[in-house]
Amino acid sequence: MRTQEKIPALIHQTWKDTDVPEKWRKWVDSWRLHHPGWGYRLWTDADNRAFLQEHYPWFLPIYDGYPEAIMRADAIRYFLLDHFGGLYVDMDFECLKPVDALLDGRELVLGCEPEAHTRLLLARRSGFGRIVGNAFIASRPGHPFWAHVHRQLVGAHRAPGALEATGPFFLTRAVDSAPEPASVTVLGSEVLYPEVSPYAAELFGPQKTDCEGAYAVHHWSGSWVRDDSDAVRISAGRRFRFWASQGLQPLADGQLGLDAQRRRWASGAPAPTVSCLMVTKGRLAMASRAIACFGAQTYRALELVVVDDGADDALERFIRELGDPRIRHHRLPPEGRTLGELRNEAVDRATGPYVCQWDDDDLYDPERVESQMAAILALGADACFLARERLWWPARHKLAISCARVWEGSMICAKDRMPRYPAQRRGEDTPVAEEVVRTCRVVSIDAPELYTYVCHGGNTFEESHFAEHFEVATQVWAEPGAYAERLLAMATRLPIEPRDIAHAETGAAAAGAADERPRTAAEPAPGPASERPLVLVLTPLKDAAAHLPGYLEKLRSLDYPREAISLGLLEGDSEDSTPELLRQVLPGLEAEYRRVTLVHRDFGLHVAGPRWEPGLQRRRRSVLAKVRNHLLTRALADEEWVLWLDVDVTDYPADLIQRLLGARKDIVVPHCATTAGGPTYDLNTFVLHPGAGTLDWSRWLRDGILQPPKGFGRIYLDELRGKGLVRVDSVGGTVLLVRADLHRDGLIFPPFPYRYLIETEGLAAMARDMGTACWALPDLEVLHPLPVPDPADTAVLSPS
Repeated sequence: MRTQEKIPALIHQTWKDTDVPEKWRKWVDSWRLHHPGWGYRLWTDADNRAFLQEHYPWFLPIYDGYPEAIMRADAIRYFLLDHFGGLYVDMDFECLKPVDALLDGRELVLGCEPEAHTRLLLARRSGFGRIVGNAFIASRPGHPFWAHVHRQLVGAHRAPGALEATGPFFLTRAVDSAPEPASVTVLGSEVLYPEVSPYAAELFGPQKTDCEGAYAVHHWSGSWVRDDSDAVRISAGRRFRFWASQGLQPLADGQLGLDAQRRRWASGAPAPTVSCLMVTKGRLAMASRAIACFGAQTYRALELVVVDDGADDALERFIRELGDPRIRHHRLPPEGRTLGELRNEAVDRATGPYVCQWDDDDLYDPERVESQMAAILALGADACFLARERLWWPARHKLAISCARVWEGSMICAKDRMPRYPAQRRGEDTPVAEEVVRTCRVVSIDAPELYTYVCHGGNTFEESHFAEHFEVATQVWAEPGAYAERLLAMATRLPIEPRDIAHAETGAAAAGAADERPRTAAEPAPGPASERPLVLVLTPLKDAAAHLPGYLEKLRSLDYPREAISLGLLEGDSEDSTPELLRQVLPGLEAEYRRVTLVHRDFGLHVAGPRWEPGLQRRRRSVLAKVRNHLLTRALADEEWVLWLDVDVTDYPADLIQRLLGARKDIVVPHCATTAGGPTYDLNTFVLHPGAGTLDWSRWLRDGILQPPKGFGRIYLDELRGKGLVRVDSVGGTVLLVRADLHRDGLIFPPFPYRYLIETEGLAAMARDMGTACWALPDLEVLHPLPVPDPADTAVLSPS
């Protein structure tokens, strides 16, 4: 019998260097005060990496590749405790009394965050009944839980955001799947986390804090529920589209990344000073937010020139208290000068060779200046604009990605190429931008998240002007849940007001609880699209000889122009004459369609028994996902849309493509039914029932994926006929239209459990995490008759 090891008397904390911020020092000291005989080690960023290099070098590629510093701070604690054991605590944790009795006789001790945190939107979306905090962890060295955590870190390292990749959500899932759960102690929130976060308190109202039975209290000064960290967040491997022109004549276009320019700067290449120019008057709250965006910029050669003709000195005092020598405040008498005149004043006071418009009422991503300067220097340009911007209308709870145009406010330009602003009170930057584009070498980059254009009611243009931008936006998030998700994602990088997030949260919750009708966002059924973008039709094939002639006949019946259709076919693992038939029809297809890609690859999937058996689903659908992903990578070229079409779909309308495109959604499916007006065939397309979050899904978890019985917590499209265009929680793949850029941006069919879903259902979950909703047209029917039962069941590859 193994002798139980004690948790060693050793405290670990981490910070970027040895200069611990003043606001945390008393809490740091509280641990040494209550544990005078314990060892203490403060680990810096340099210490952490050196430790991994010596003891866990295999993890360094993932550790170094994390896009956010908080992910590295999360991950390192799981290795320190494995190697040394002891107690890890965050800097904002205060010790109230010695924890010796709490740890005595235990091997691994963690604590739950307050119950209120499970009611926050991100937690609700992930279905957590509890959240295990990672700010206090005590462990003996070498506990088997840590080897399990290390494996999970590898699997989750590409998950979106620190919560899922390394933080409390990640740790909660790891605890739930721990290999020796009996040796893991998870304490109630009253012991270690008696205090709710300020954000949860703002959202749900003041919460009573009872510290009588608590050993420590977490003060949430840098938590996931409201990130107040001032650490700069730098992305790795980021790329964006660009277009360059000289005097209105196109020069080049393609993909541009930041990493190469960052390496040049790191090796000593000059980084020209950029003067950010802010004109403001009597808008302290807005201006201070824009100043916070300036302070977070990853490009360091910056100055902020503030021209202020307001009647009071509030902003001047605010800037003085910041003590940032890069910010220069110029107070002008309130003489009623036009905005154009004030902008010229700011340009004249700029000391840098480049100037950047920095409006006081908008928001800027930390990488805005760095991205635009990288484009300017890489392409030898005089100026850089953003091709699209993010639009935010807080009062109407709407977010959008704009249409493509020259966005004047996003301009960074060489100062010596700048024309003067006209003496106008509004619209003064439009003629300047037009002159720059007409006379200079200009690059535009498509990175809308770098600039958030805010409609707050006091803009220089009326709200009708802003409404027009939303009308022509390329993507809009207006449904409560989608809006809240996008706003929370924005808040991880931008100084969003807590009240805005609270309103989004409560709005989403109210919408979900408003009634017991199906939880769908519905729009009128669209008409067919008139435009004819390039479409790639992709079809996996296995033992499809019986279906192939009918498939090709239906394909030819489409009234979409064949010169705009490309085909991609993947055949594999067939035991019938499918390969021979494909070789016969290939020359005719190549003559009929724009482009044809035929791929052969065997994946070794031979199902013995009914393909719907629960024990087969993980392997079967994992192979299906790999088939789809492989076909996609081999066949996708310059097409704008991808239409997934199963070979055994027997009927659909001739205008199928136009009607799917007419939905004007990035992901949309028709209704795959067994007969006209009959029951749904593809049950992978569904809407979660309003009460789905209260159901016990765990009993339907098999092989890591959810496999509930038909109808359990799910509503199918045959129940939603007559609803028009409906937002859905999952999609099937019998017929599925996806904007090609989503696939290019990384949207795949997960061949592994992703949020307990796989293949097409996993794709829908991944799309949601990427900020894209899935939609369905319940009244646009395609037919797929029920298959004749066959014990061998070696029919076409199909996810249904």
